[in-house]
Amino acid sequence: MKTSCPACGAAFSLDVLIGNEGAREAVMAALAIPAPLGKLLVQYLGLFRPAQRQLSFDRVANLLGELLPLIAEAKIERNGRIWSAPQDYWAAALNEMLAKRDALTLPLKSHGYLLAIIEGYSSKAEAKQEAGTEARRGGYTQVGSAAIQPVDLVLGPATSKQRSTPPDLRAALRSSSN
Repeated sequence: MKTSCPACGAAFSLDVLIGNEGAREAVMAALAIPAPLGKLLVQYLGLFRPAQRQLSFDRVANLLGELLPLIAEAKIERNGRIWSAPQDYWAAALNEMLAKRDALTLPLKSHGYLLAIIEGYSSKAEAKQEAGTEARRGGYTQVGSAAIQPVDLVLGPATSKQRSTPPDLRAALRSSSN
């Protein structure tokens, strides 16, 4: 049975693939890729292929071996910080890189740009969450919704006007004091 890699273009029989240590590691790493990311990662690996050569199976295994723990942990470490990296960030970053293929200097040497994109997504999400937290602390709400007003459990919602005692309550209080 002949197989060919869509990223590197290599064509081998399945027996040869499993017999080669680098190929075997690459296949095992590929099987560990979460399903939604599989196709995108294969296309991404094509960005590492030298112009006039095929990407070696050892290189594929190394590249996948670097990414799979990061994907599984759903976090990356960059610039001394740990950033959240859920699978949707990975998918969006891979799509962004593939869309910018013509603007990239190929072949890629590392995952640095991919990780920088994921860091940016995580940073934006943190900023949005922090802005929401600060807005709630300041009493601001989203457009179209009412601000939360403090509530007095006895008298009801607080207002800026001084409340007067209802006449029937005044009468009841007078009669009970007599």
